Amino acid sequence: MDLSHLIFGRLSWEAVPIHEPILVATFAMVALGGTAVLALLFKLNAWGTLWRDWITSIDHKKIGIMYVILGIVMLMRGFADALMMRMQQVLSFGDNHGFLPPHHYDQLFTVHGVIMIFFVAMPLVTGLMNYVVPLQIGARDVAFPFLNNFSFWMTVSGAVLIMISLFVGEFGRTGWLAYPPLSGILASPDSGVDYYLWSLQIAGVGTTLSGINLIATIIKMRAPGMTMMKMPIFTWTALCTNVLIVASFPILAGTLALLSLDRYVGTNFFTNDLGGNPMLYVNLIWIWGHPEVYILVLPVFGVFSEVVATFSGKRLFGYASMVYATVVITILSYLVWLHHFFTMGSGASVNSFFGITTMIISIPTGAKIFNWLFTMYRGRIKFEVPMLWTVGFMVTFVIGGMTGVLLAVPAADFVLHNSLFLIAHFHNVIIGGVVFGIFAAINYWFPKAFGYKLDAFWGKASFWFWFVGFWVAFAPLYVLGLMGVTRRLSHFDDPSLRIWFIIAAVGAVLIALGIACFIIQLVVSYLRREQLRDVTGDPWGGRTLEWSTASPPPDYNFAFTPVVHDNDAWHDMKQHGAQRPLAGFKPIHMPRNTGAGFVIAMLATLWGFALIWHMWLVAGVAFVAMLAAAIVHTFNYDRDFHIDARVVERTEAERTRALAAA
Repeated sequence: MDLSHLIFGRLSWEAVPIHEPILVATFAMVALGGTAVLALLFKLNAWGTLWRDWITSIDHKKIGIMYVILGIVMLMRGFADALMMRMQQVLSFGDNHGFLPPHHYDQLFTVHGVIMIFFVAMPLVTGLMNYVVPLQIGARDVAFPFLNNFSFWMTVSGAVLIMISLFVGEFGRTGWLAYPPLSGILASPDSGVDYYLWSLQIAGVGTTLSGINLIATIIKMRAPGMTMMKMPIFTWTALCTNVLIVASFPILAGTLALLSLDRYVGTNFFTNDLGGNPMLYVNLIWIWGHPEVYILVLPVFGVFSEVVATFSGKRLFGYASMVYATVVITILSYLVWLHHFFTMGSGASVNSFFGITTMIISIPTGAKIFNWLFTMYRGRIKFEVPMLWTVGFMVTFVIGGMTGVLLAVPAADFVLHNSLFLIAHFHNVIIGGVVFGIFAAINYWFPKAFGYKLDAFWGKASFWFWFVGFWVAFAPLYVLGLMGVTRRLSHFDDPSLRIWFIIAAVGAVLIALGIACFIIQLVVSYLRREQLRDVTGDPWGGRTLEWSTASPPPDYNFAFTPVVHDNDAWHDMKQHGAQRPLAGFKPIHMPRNTGAGFVIAMLATLWGFALIWHMWLVAGVAFVAMLAAAIVHTFNYDRDFHIDARVVERTEAERTRALAAA
C-alpha cells in the first residue's frame, strides 16, 4: 500500500461535486456568508472575546445559548432541504422530472431527517435544559462544567461532518435511520453512509455525556429545601429526558458500531447471509428511536407547564399528576418501539401488545393536556407570544396525537405504513410539539438570557405564519396518505395528485415566512433593546427561581444559595416579602474556562473525516492526538478560581440600584 493511499484513502478531486450546479451555488453562498462573518470578526477585533468568553467557556448559560444558536443555524439548512423536496414534488409529474435527479433527492430526504432530529431538535432542547435547569434548582453551574463544554463541541463536530458531506462526497441515500441492506457496503459502497455513521457517533458521545451531567446536576445540586416534589416541572421533564438519553443513546452507539463493522471489516450482523439479520438492526435502531421522540418532546412539555402557569397567573393544576405522568411516559416509551414496523410479520399477538401499549402512552399525555387546560380555567390569561405558541401547540399536538393512536391500530397501520399519512403524523407531533415549544421557550426565556424582551409584533407574525403554514403544508399529506401515496417518491404519474402537492408547497412557503419573521424579530429586538429592556429580572411575573436573578444572570447565578419552601419557589418568596441580602457576601468558588473540549472535539472531527474516506494514517494520527489532548488535560490542575467578595458586592449593589430605579 503506497503512502498517498494511506494519507488520502478514497479522497480525490472526483469527490467534489463541481458538476452539480445546485451544490456549486450553495457552496458559493456558504463561502460568501463565511467570508462576511470572518470579516466582521476581524473588523470588531472579536477573536479574543470569542475564544475567552464563548469557545472556552464552561458557564452553563453560555453553552446553552451556543446550543440554541447551533440548532437555529442547522434549522436553516434542514428547512432549505425541505423546501427543495416540496418544489421537486410539485414539478415532477408525467414527462417533467423536476430539477433534482433521484440520486440527489434520496440524499435530501435522508439528510433532512438526520439534521432536523440530531442537529436541530436535540441541540435546541439540550440548550434549553443547560441554560434553565441550574437556575431553576438554585445551582451555580452544572455538576461537571468541563464535560458540558466538551459535550457541546462534540455535537458541533457531528454537525460539521454533516455540512462537509454537502461539498465533499455525498450523504447517504438510505432514509434517516439507514436500514440495511440499503446501508450495507454492497448497496451503498460510497462515502454517504459513512458520513452518517461517524457524524452520529461523535455527536452521540456529546449527547450521552450531557445526559449524565444534567442527571448528576439535578440529583445532587438542588437548593436546600428543594425536595424532588418541590422541583419545577421543567426540571422534572429535564430529569426524565436525560434518564432516557443515558438509557437509549448507548444502544444507538452500539447499533451504529455493528453497522460500521459490517461496512469496514466485513462482519455479518445485519446482512442477509452468514447468520446476519437486517430486522435485528430495525429493532435496535427503534429501541433507541422511540425513546428519542420523548427525549425531544418531554422538555417542551415542561416549557408549556412553566408558560401556562406564568401567563394564567395561577399555580399549575395537578402538580403531582404532572410528575407521575412524566415518569409514566418515560417508562412506557421503552415498550412501544415495535409500532414502527407492525408490517415486519411478528404476528398478531406481538402486534396487539405493542398496539395496546402505544394507546396507553396517550393517557398520561392526555392528562397533561387537561392539566394545562384546568390551569388556564378561570385564570387571568395574558396572551403574550409564549402563550400563543402554547395554545397553538395544544390544538396541533392533540390532532397529531389522535392520528398517532389511529396508527397504533395494527390493521390501520398495515394500510397507512410507509405512506405520506405517516409523514404528516410525525411532523404533526414534532413541529406542533417540539418546534412550537422551542419558540415558546425562546420568547419566554430570552429576556432572562439577554436582558431585553423579544419584539411582540414580529413574534406574533412568526407564530401565525408557522401555525397556518403547518396546516396548509401537512393537511394535504394526510389526504394523500389516505389515497395510498407512498413517501420518499421524487416523481409521480397521476396528475390528479398534483393539486395536493401544490397546496403543501404553499404551506412550506408560509413556514419559510414564519422563520423569516423570527430572524427579523431577533434583529428588530436587538435594535430596540433599550425600549424592550428588562431591569427587574422578572418581566413576566415568573414563579420559579430563575426569575429571582438579574437578567442576564451574573456568572455565579446566585450570591447566596436560595432556600426553597414551595414548588413555585420565587412566587412563594414574593408572596412572603423576601428581601435580597445586601451584605455579608463571601468569595464564590467557580470553575475556570478551558480550551481542551474544543481541541479534542476538533481532533474528533478530523478523525471522523479520515475514517469516512479510509485515510488510515490521518485517522491514526488524529486518534493518538485526541488521546494525547485528553491526557494533557488531566494534568491541568488550574481548574477553578474564586470570585472576590468585593466583586460580588459590587455586582449585587448595581442590581439593587437598577431595581430601585425601575
